[in-house]
Amino acid sequence: MAGPDLIPTLTIAERVGDLVRIPSVNPLQAGPTSGTDGEVALSAWLAERAAELGGDVTVDEIVDGRNNVYARFQGQTDRVITVDVHLDTVGVEHMTDPAFDGRIEDDRVYGRGSVDTKASLAIVLSVLEEMKASGETPVPTLNVVGTVAEEMGGLIGAAGYRDWLQQHGSRIDQMIVAEPTMCAPVHGHKGGVGLEVTVHGHAAHSSKPHLGQNAISGAARIIAAIDAEQERLDSTPPPTAVGNGSVAVLEVNGGVARNIIPPHCDLFTGRRCAPGEDPNVVFEQLSALMRDAAHPLKTDIAMANGFAAAAFYQDPDAELIQMLAGLAGTQPDVASYGSNALQYAEVASEIVVFGPGSIDQAHQAIEWIDIAEIDKAAAIYRTLLRAG
Repeated sequence: MAGPDLIPTLTIAERVGDLVRIPSVNPLQAGPTSGTDGEVALSAWLAERAAELGGDVTVDEIVDGRNNVYARFQGQTDRVITVDVHLDTVGVEHMTDPAFDGRIEDDRVYGRGSVDTKASLAIVLSVLEEMKASGETPVPTLNVVGTVAEEMGGLIGAAGYRDWLQQHGSRIDQMIVAEPTMCAPVHGHKGGVGLEVTVHGHAAHSSKPHLGQNAISGAARIIAAIDAEQERLDSTPPPTAVGNGSVAVLEVNGGVARNIIPPHCDLFTGRRCAPGEDPNVVFEQLSALMRDAAHPLKTDIAMANGFAAAAFYQDPDAELIQMLAGLAGTQPDVASYGSNALQYAEVASEIVVFGPGSIDQAHQAIEWIDIAEIDKAAAIYRTLLRAG
């Protein structure tokens, strides 16, 4: 170690590698390589490490032994900054590179979660360790929050933290949702709603199709209607830099045999919502469109995960966004993906999505993060926690 006040960037990179070596694949994307334990080991590690650094730690079971971790580090002021890092990663079965080796090579850290988003967790904890070693206390009170189920499952980890805050009458002044943004503060991205659709037909012998009702034909009419709706959305001027809403049929499954008129067909339709759109209204409108398209066949339509999210949008002139942009030498931006920010509008005054590395490296067959990005983000967090 070079001294009590500064941990070399390479050491933080090694810590990123250590976290990569703790598999935390979302159970909904688990496979033979990852196992099915999800975030269990990483949650336990975070709770123990945060306590060692002096944090007041709460472990909150969200579902089936999968725990959020909330660590509060009292600062010199009552101003509160919260950093939310999702602990789960996407699956690894498609990876062509070792998923969990966490190796450092070519000035990069490799492995699942390195960029999305274990680097942010390693950086924040390393900066806290630096400050503890030099006898410093953060200026703002800092919450380090590890949440489960961001990659799949309806953002129930973030919802659990939101509910916990409301139950305790707490509110956050400024929240950083950790995602790879190349250290540009992201102030907006789309929300969304998923529609799980079943078209009901009637089985018959394939030689006499007139005696049946073809559920796949009904689904095809829905797909055509959804494509037309996407063209309509494309033709509308976008209200913000986040852009327009979008819609697409993403999954289709139907038919029982090659000589039977299909009696049912299942579809999944994903609708991204732009700022200003009410996702519950969008759900009802889209449901009506699909029912009309499938008529005379009956359709059952359910909201995926029982959850519809309004878009996240923060004024780009907000203090936290401008502060991070200045520290990083970047410009406020918007994103095409979603994040836990969708769950926090009720409990945080300012929200930003921010972190090192590029989203282009996330979810890939080979995942990595540049050590230069780790270095940049660490310098930003050092200033943020020392200056407030």
